[in-house]
Amino acid sequence: MTDRDPPADSPYRGPPKQRLDKRARERAAGGGGRGAGPRDDAPPRRDASTTRRPAPSQPASSQPASPRPASSRQAAPAQERSTAPAHESVERGPAEEQRFYGVNACLSLFQHRPAALRKLWLLESRIPVLKPVLAWCAAHRLGYTIVEAGDLERLSGSQHHEGVVFGALALPEQTLSDWLRALPPGPCLALWLDGVGNPHNLGAILRSAAHFGVAGLLLPKFATLAVSGAAARVAEGGAEAVPLVRLGRSDNAITQLQSSGFVLAATVVRGGEPLHGARLPARLVLVMGAEQTGVDPALAQASRLRLSIPGTGAVESLNVAAATAVLLSEWRRQH
Repeated sequence: MTDRDPPADSPYRGPPKQRLDKRARERAAGGGGRGAGPRDDAPPRRDASTTRRPAPSQPASSQPASPRPASSRQAAPAQERSTAPAHESVERGPAEEQRFYGVNACLSLFQHRPAALRKLWLLESRIPVLKPVLAWCAAHRLGYTIVEAGDLERLSGSQHHEGVVFGALALPEQTLSDWLRALPPGPCLALWLDGVGNPHNLGAILRSAAHFGVAGLLLPKFATLAVSGAAARVAEGGAEAVPLVRLGRSDNAITQLQSSGFVLAATVVRGGEPLHGARLPARLVLVMGAEQTGVDPALAQASRLRLSIPGTGAVESLNVAAATAVLLSEWRRQH
């Protein structure tokens, strides 16, 4: 028997009269059939770093997942009515966003800064009062979502959401120089908040400030005080009506204010001039202190006036928000 004439039971499967080379004979001797080893005519193997890694194969027991129709996408707990396509036309900037809630606070935000709105959640019962907002959302391809009361509590962190929550850009702040440059001549009233930090007090102060026509709320350079969702709700729309001014160094701020004709008046519990007997300047900055510590002594010393609100003495003083309202009312009465 020769290589040219293999027996019938030979593992060789090539055409008759074809001579087996050494590799084919070894493959045949090992009992390998088709695919048992690399073929002589197979192209050389590429290095793994130059080829795309194949996707991992599925286990034999797993069933391939069929594509899910669009209608079966997992729904959020809330019922969403979105007028926005996949790519919304409203621009998204790097500015900080936060949650505002309360009907009047949200309506005021929409009135003053509609372009700041980013998202809207509401109860179905609030649709009638928010129709102008929803129409604007539709016109600008901005989505809104109908939710339950519990969803609004989680979104706002409060039970006092009043059926609506806005996701919107935070209120902008001006520099003192820009604010002074834009002021008209004549009577003008501003508030300097020194140490006030409670958001409900801030909200109540903003509400009174909007009511009595305060031209600006002055915030110390390093104060963390800012208008939160809670403050905006308590302000009942006043937060959007009063400009926020971030001060630099206190001594520089005082110099700038005085150069623009303002007189500083620090409010004190004792030793101040009784409010209702004082002649209040037309351009006035009322300096309001924190509940426990009051106005900083250095700031009070730099103020030309010191004012007190007389009372029965049954309590030490008024709450800072209530005192602010009394002071603003008296300035408004005089001017």
